[in-house]
Amino acid sequence: MGRKKPLVVVTRKLPDVVETRMCELFDARLNIDDKPMSRSELAEAMRLAEVLVPTVTDRIDAELIATAGEQMKLIANFGNGVDNIDVSAALGRGVTVTNTPGVLTEDTADMTMALVLAVARRVVEGAKAIPAGEWTGWTPTWMLGRRITGKRLGIVGMGRIGQAVARRAKAFGLQIHYHNRRHVASAIEEALDATYWESLDQMLARMDIVSVNCPHTPATYHLLSARRLKYLRPHAILINTARGEIIDENALTRMLELGELAGAGLDVFEHEPAVSPKLIKLANAGKVTLLPHMGSATTEGRVDMGEKVIINVKTFMDGHRPPDRVLPTML
Repeated sequence: MGRKKPLVVVTRKLPDVVETRMCELFDARLNIDDKPMSRSELAEAMRLAEVLVPTVTDRIDAELIATAGEQMKLIANFGNGVDNIDVSAALGRGVTVTNTPGVLTEDTADMTMALVLAVARRVVEGAKAIPAGEWTGWTPTWMLGRRITGKRLGIVGMGRIGQAVARRAKAFGLQIHYHNRRHVASAIEEALDATYWESLDQMLARMDIVSVNCPHTPATYHLLSARRLKYLRPHAILINTARGEIIDENALTRMLELGELAGAGLDVFEHEPAVSPKLIKLANAGKVTLLPHMGSATTEGRVDMGEKVIINVKTFMDGHRPPDRVLPTML
C-alpha cells in the first residue's frame, strides 16, 4: 500500500497541465475560481496543509507563519521572488521555503525590451491614434519618438534577467552599462561589452535609459529613491519589470508630471494591485506606459514555474533537499 499523499494547498488557479500533475502526485486542494485567498483562508490552509503553494499576491508574514500547524513543512512559492514571504520566520518555525528561479528570465527580458521600445517610440500612443480617429495621414513631425540605437542603457541588477536584457539590448545597438553588488564574470562583461559602475548615483546621471532588474529585498526597497531619481537626465526613460517597491513611485510620478523625465515604462507598482490615479492620468497623456504585471505572462513560463514547484515539493516530500531552497542569507 502506497504512502499517503501529502496535502498541498494551492492558493491560485494554475495552468491545467500543472494542476493535473499535482493531483496525480499529491492530495492537492486547488483554487478553481482563482479568487485570492483572504488572510483567514491562508491561515486555515497553513493550519491544515503540509505544503502551501502561494503566489506573489499572497503575503505570508511572520504572524501568519506563527499560526501554521506542526505538519506544515514547506512553502513552495509559485514565483521567482520571495519578497511576499518572511523567509527568516519560516526557517525559525522549521518550514522550508522554495521558489522558481530561472524560468522567467527570457520572458521578463522580452517584456523589458518591449517597454523600452514602447516608451521610446510611443507605441501605445500610436496604437490608440487610429481607433480614436486622430490619424489623418503621414506627416514629417507627428508622433516623433526617440531612436534607441547608440544610446546608453543602465541596468540596475545584473543577474539572470539583467544579463538577458543586456543581450537583447546589445543586438539593438545600445551601449551596456550596469550597477550590481559586484562585477559579473569578465567573460560576460566582454561578451556584452558592458561597463560596470560601482556607484549607482554616477551611473544614473549618465544614462539615456535605465532598466530595473534587481530583486526586491530590504536592501533594495526604494533603491531608486527621490534623491537618486533626481540624477536622471530630463531626456532619460525609466523601465521597471522587477518590483514596484524598488522605486519611490510618488517621486517618480512627480518628476513625470513636471516633465523632469522623458517617460517611463512600468510593469509593476509599489502598491499592487492598486495603481496610482496620477500614473493613470499620465498614461492617458502619453507620458508613461503601464502594464498589468505581464512580464512573466507566457504559457510556457507559467507551466515551467509549475513544474519547478512540483519538483521542489516532490523532492522535499521524498526526504531530500529541494533544488530551489531559499535561505535568508541568499536575500
